[in-house]
Amino acid sequence: MRLVFFGHPHAGGTWTVFRHLRDGLAGCGIELVWIGRGRDIAEDALSEPEFRGFASCGFGVGDPARDDAREARAMAEAIDFARADGVVVNVAADRLQTNLVRHLPERLFRLMIVHNITIGTYGAAAAIRDHVHATVGVSPRIREDLVRRYGFPEDRTFAVMTGMAAGPKPHRRPCMPGGPLRLISLGRVEEAAKGVLSLPRIVERVPGSVLTVAGDGPDLARLKEACSGLGPRVRFLGRVPHGEVGRIFSEHDAMLMPSRYEGQGLALLEAMAAGCVPVASRIRGVTDATVTEGENGFLFPPGDDAAAARALERLRDDPELRARMSAAAARTVRERFTPEATADAYSAILSDLPRRPPPIAPPLPWSDWSFPAGLRDGWRTRIPAPIKNLLRTARERFAA
Repeated sequence: MRLVFFGHPHAGGTWTVFRHLRDGLAGCGIELVWIGRGRDIAEDALSEPEFRGFASCGFGVGDPARDDAREARAMAEAIDFARADGVVVNVAADRLQTNLVRHLPERLFRLMIVHNITIGTYGAAAAIRDHVHATVGVSPRIREDLVRRYGFPEDRTFAVMTGMAAGPKPHRRPCMPGGPLRLISLGRVEEAAKGVLSLPRIVERVPGSVLTVAGDGPDLARLKEACSGLGPRVRFLGRVPHGEVGRIFSEHDAMLMPSRYEGQGLALLEAMAAGCVPVASRIRGVTDATVTEGENGFLFPPGDDAAAARALERLRDDPELRARMSAAAARTVRERFTPEATADAYSAILSDLPRRPPPIAPPLPWSDWSFPAGLRDGWRTRIPAPIKNLLRTARERFAA
């Protein structure tokens, strides 16, 4: 079986899923190739050293500036060219590719992956729900929400968390006696989802701590300005190549993740694999599916800077606790979140459903190409960002 995975190489969780699935499914007789929207975008990505190895297993198509209907037809032709048996769509990653699923020929198997818990993501998933054979949420929360609130069929909706490749165990640099507690935030520097502007407020509450910010994003300048009063206690690394992530985490004592929402939080697993203790927002069915409070990390209510600071103070003041949690965090990933487990779960789905595909809605004709409500900008896009962030924080506190 050959499946087309919608998307091109990039730094993010969607591509991490592809990277692990491609290797894992190959042993099950399932070939995964990628097709990304935008030939120039894909070529730019492949010029980066960490992505060059993926040039042989996928390609970019078309020009995002071109008419949407023509772009969609070009994508469909590329799927035929790839002689695919089915497609894997990462819902809401690109609205054209998401909508394309509704127009593909009946012969193609369709698997949807939902990567986030936002209402907008769920709306996009619901827009193509009746045109896919199976849906995977990357955390238990996503599956629960889709089934309970959005009418997804229980028998064809799954929760599969993405595992981490073990690789060589990073050599941890222990915290020097009397030295600072070394904190790290790694990922997209964004306030709406990641809550990054709370980082300096939390660090300020924890004397004897220093923070490394690794990553890039739309709110990097705002975060640097917010951290200016902390002086040398904060340093910015910029984007870190994937191959360096484990080493960077191994040089820090705790990962600070004050997110308002996540799908799974792959950086959390990467930190734990390196023995970096997670201190993260409690997002029901997401972070608490990975972190066991007080055992392999700490969880705090979203937006509660004081609670996050108290957890960090415990790690700062108790080296034995810090060492015990570090070992437990690495063990959790090694025992529960492996690429092999992820591939086995997807293989079980793909070995059964494509042979006996359940009935889905008939494909729409190209003459009916349009974006349904779930794939169009709605009223939520007009809510001011500060109010939206307050609502998101309140939502997750209530959900917990």
